[in-house]
Amino acid sequence: MSMPVKVLIVDDSGFFRNRIADLLGSDARISVVGTASNGREAIEQVKLLRPDVVTMDVEMPEMNGIDALRQIMKLSPVHVIMLSSVTHEGARISMKALEAGAADCIPKDLREWMGNSSAIKNQLCDQVVALGKSRRPRVHTSQSSSDKPRSSIRPNPTRHETAVAVPSTVSDRSTSTVSSLRQRGEANAAVRVEPSPRRSGTVQRFPDCRVVVIGSSTGGPAALQKILTCLPAAFPYPILLVQHMPKTFTPVFAERLNQQCNITVKEATDGDRLVAGTALLAPGGHQLIIDPRQNDRVKVMPGDERLTYKPSVDISYGSAAKCFGDKVLAVILTGMGSDGTDGARLLKRSGAKVWAQDENSSTIYGMPKSVIEADLADAVLDLDEIGTLLSKQGER
Repeated sequence: MSMPVKVLIVDDSGFFRNRIADLLGSDARISVVGTASNGREAIEQVKLLRPDVVTMDVEMPEMNGIDALRQIMKLSPVHVIMLSSVTHEGARISMKALEAGAADCIPKDLREWMGNSSAIKNQLCDQVVALGKSRRPRVHTSQSSSDKPRSSIRPNPTRHETAVAVPSTVSDRSTSTVSSLRQRGEANAAVRVEPSPRRSGTVQRFPDCRVVVIGSSTGGPAALQKILTCLPAAFPYPILLVQHMPKTFTPVFAERLNQQCNITVKEATDGDRLVAGTALLAPGGHQLIIDPRQNDRVKVMPGDERLTYKPSVDISYGSAAKCFGDKVLAVILTGMGSDGTDGARLLKRSGAKVWAQDENSSTIYGMPKSVIEADLADAVLDLDEIGTLLSKQGER
């Protein structure tokens, strides 16, 4: 039996320290090795106890969670899960935490944490275990927003809109779940599917596509930031982004990306057009699909309670497969679980191309691994390679 994942709990609230300890301590895969009540204690405890994972409150006395996180990532890098309030300000601070090196952020909704729901326990325990068994993060050196040269943050220019070309063979039937997509999907027999390579750097030619769909979960915000900030304003395709993230966080995340990128990034709203050089982020708690009746627009749908992920990569991938067939480039990035695998299977049946992030550059090698092991990846690429390959498309 493998060694349990060692966790340090950092929170100035005695209630939350005890609550988190109870939740994690009930899982045999996890060992709570210590607690701290402020950021300064956290830094010392990380040095002393060498935990695999730290849960860290954002707002604490003496030294707040963000400042402590930055010091920890410089001195003793470890996977850190930040807990923050569900307010807009809490979401804004969470984005700072992710930029400072946090692996993920979990909303600190008192009602959920006080209740007996197993959802928060399962989420926290599974995330801690997945992070604890992944490789330790490298020393974090990326700049914060205040460190970036002003010239690298663009204002929002008025962009000319170029709607995507719509294939002539498009169904007008609506889809809402992966199962319905699978039942209605038809393999495109005329498209040759090449064997999936197992080495990085195998992309010989950029695929002919009409839309790029990127899915990610834990570690995804940093990965998306790295990729999207590479793209030129003239990037010739629309992009759909599906990041597992609470609904209070996605508007702030989209706004932050838009400030950092040359392309336009916005949280998707129902009826938004697919426009070259614009990335639409799926809103938390909802599903994002391409409108089957107007393939140059998207639909934002309520999250189906039967589905684990809201938004779900499977849903968006499946929708793209249904509407654009082989004219899709799908990218699956770091994250827990297997969301994206069923959707990738539908994409491959339609002749689309799928790129998967490699293990070395993934925070958690779950979602990409699942796609690769299902023999659905056309290329397995380092995060830098993905950004480079995409960025070259705007230079033509």
